Amino acid sequence: MPIEIPKDKWPGTIHTVTLGATNGEGGTRSKTVTFGGETTMPFLQFEAPVPHKPVVAIEIKDHKPEDWSLLLAEVWGAAMTDPAEWAKAAENAGADIIVLALSVNDENGNPTTPEKAVGTVKKVLGACGLPLIVFGPGQVDLDNELLVPISEATKGERIVLGICEDKNYRTIVATAMANGHLVTARTPMDVNLSKQLNILITDMGMPADRILMDPTTGALGYGIEYGYSVMERLRLAALQGDTMTQFPMIVTPGFEAWKTKEAKVGEGVPGSWGDWKERSINWETLTAVSLIQTGADIVVLRHPESVKRVKYAIEELLMA
Repeated sequence: MPIEIPKDKWPGTIHTVTLGATNGEGGTRSKTVTFGGETTMPFLQFEAPVPHKPVVAIEIKDHKPEDWSLLLAEVWGAAMTDPAEWAKAAENAGADIIVLALSVNDENGNPTTPEKAVGTVKKVLGACGLPLIVFGPGQVDLDNELLVPISEATKGERIVLGICEDKNYRTIVATAMANGHLVTARTPMDVNLSKQLNILITDMGMPADRILMDPTTGALGYGIEYGYSVMERLRLAALQGDTMTQFPMIVTPGFEAWKTKEAKVGEGVPGSWGDWKERSINWETLTAVSLIQTGADIVVLRHPESVKRVKYAIEELLMA
């Protein structure tokens, strides 16, 4: 006799968010990206259809980073010296979104100025047609100093500004609201801290469909199990009806994976670790795929081969 698969029906829904704006919408993007809208846990299509599949972003920098793996420098080559060329290369590599991470100093070692940052963002927007996320350098005062003029200069493009944290969310949220952008809210791996920051941001009047949630994570073998658990609990709370957790999640497995010894170091390691390049790409890929299966809507990667493999995994999961 046929076996009936038990199905859950959840009262909550993840907000649907659209990133980017085309010419007809007041921007210059050749495409927009929509994600979110889930009404069940990831890929449980026997319970509810997947309205929008997870998307893959590629991280680029405003100039060639000195602390990135030699493997990344090798694969991106000369494009890393020009953010516009790097953005085009990332688009050609299959990225759905470009993440531009600004630095404290420019390529000459001088402090990054607002004028320099705005110029870089405009070059990237002019070089490719993908939606854009802009991360500040990670220093409260400098983030505000750079992101406000960037927000004003890109009004109508519907970019994401980040990273909002408990110490600096007010200025970033205010400028995003004024110029029609989105924000990403990052907290340490903790359900209650994520909820609290979301409450603070929505209390300022930011619409729910313009907020991304970054609960942070560790890489494979470096705390991913705790990050996975937090993300799973956030998604379960959202589906159970908690409105302050019903935001799409963005995570940065590329950043996390490529700072591990297993991915970053090619010499002086046990031979049993295997080929350095394959090991590194696998580390990033497996970290990203694990997080997608706990509810990540956007994964930010660094290596183009990882992008290819993660996209393949997403399609395989959708067919399951």
